[in-house]
Amino acid sequence: MTFEAIKTSVMKFLKDEDGLTIVEYAVAGGLITAAVAATFTALGLNVETRMNTVCNAVGGGAAC
Repeated sequence: MTFEAIKTSVMKFLKDEDGLTIVEYAVAGGLITAAVAATFTALGLNVETRMNTVCNAVGGGAAC
């Protein structure tokens, strides 16, 4: 290969943004997944607290 062919190949590789787009989508998907998991975790703890409050208010029992 000549120097010009190598230079052209390297410049084409550096300008190619398809791989970068895939990485950006992967990072965005990971962040969304983490946010959803954190939200459901917090929501689950809130629901558990409220259910315990309801159970205590009605006097416990087999359902609690």
